[in-house]
Amino acid sequence: MGASMKFKAAAGVLGALTAAGVAAWIYQLASGLGVTGMSNGTSWGLYITMFMFFVGLSAGGLIVASSASVFHVAQYKKVALPAVILSTVCICCAGMFVLIDLGGIQRVWRIVTGPNPTSPLFWDICVITLYLVINLVYLRFMTSKKPGAAGKVSIVSRFALPVAILVHSVTAWIFGLEMAKEGWYSAIMAPLFVVSAMDSGLALLILSLLGLDKANAFKVEKRLLSNLAGLLATCVAIDGFMVGCEVLTMAYPGAAGAETLSIMATGATAPFFWFEIVAGVLVPFCILVFARNRARMGLVALASALVVAGVLCKRVWLLLTSFSEFNVVGAPGVMAGSTAARSASGADVWAVASSYVPTWVEFVVVIGVVSLGALAFMVLCRKLLGKGAVAEAPELEAVVAPNGADVAASGKAADAA
Repeated sequence: MGASMKFKAAAGVLGALTAAGVAAWIYQLASGLGVTGMSNGTSWGLYITMFMFFVGLSAGGLIVASSASVFHVAQYKKVALPAVILSTVCICCAGMFVLIDLGGIQRVWRIVTGPNPTSPLFWDICVITLYLVINLVYLRFMTSKKPGAAGKVSIVSRFALPVAILVHSVTAWIFGLEMAKEGWYSAIMAPLFVVSAMDSGLALLILSLLGLDKANAFKVEKRLLSNLAGLLATCVAIDGFMVGCEVLTMAYPGAAGAETLSIMATGATAPFFWFEIVAGVLVPFCILVFARNRARMGLVALASALVVAGVLCKRVWLLLTSFSEFNVVGAPGVMAGSTAARSASGADVWAVASSYVPTWVEFVVVIGVVSLGALAFMVLCRKLLGKGAVAEAPELEAVVAPNGADVAASGKAADAA
């Protein structure tokens, strides 16, 4: 993380990818959203998928950081600063994806001059803006050397925790209140989104801490990482339970939603659904449920990476499954509105089902935004994290397993249970 050749090389690569993303976005602005794979049938695509994903990544990190102060979890206070840095970067990336998806960004000022207070989209804009402000204030107080800064951090954390939960709940209500979409219209959508945010945000935080530790920028005790991995296992189990409840309700004989479940389980979005269930829930839980495995950082990193990938796949199948079938009855269907249909004539312009594949423009733009986020995280960590700082869990005691590995334990009871 210092001014080493590796740091400069990584920054150079990320900078180049960011520049490519900006160029692709300018091309999209000049040519219109027709250069994407979206159409009248699938009006949201990769950009909104990544928006949901990064909102979750951000909310999970801030929930961990604010919980340290609200619930006086001493060991989590040690990783609060990198968690807030990660949260701030992720919410900025999420906001960028919304602006990119607008297409006509020159009319974004209409959000201020002509808001619709009954729209969940407007709610989301308000809560995300508030969330970003809280992140910046949180970061300012955490890095301040002035007297009383610690007390201000404690005060801000009491607002940050409910707002972090609210920001992902409101994002879920954008989908959960869509009565016309069978796969979205569900009361469980908000808690499902919040738990997924805890999954992915905590998993990304663990991966970031492992990376910072390897770069000698922020030393983290293995016992603390093992403790975070145990919390991740709990969140993964709750996430899997909620998905199971939703699937059971859809699969019950005679219940509405059987067609949507069929698309999820055997249709176009089935690979994403089953990857999330198997690789994103079952495998990480089976790894992290054992204390011995949580003491092995390689397995913790693997499980965390699978959780992040699984939640990304969840965002894909959750979004696109409900777009597959049009909510219309009878021929000829819906005007496709795609680039291919633009030059068609007669019946070829109509469609009775929707399909979506991201174009190269979308992929390059997404890579550019992710690269910019990674670069911002590197730079902020280099500037804000103390050189050689160590994150310890003073209340934890080492317990030696039979194979000699350290296993996280509290002062009163071993975590090996």
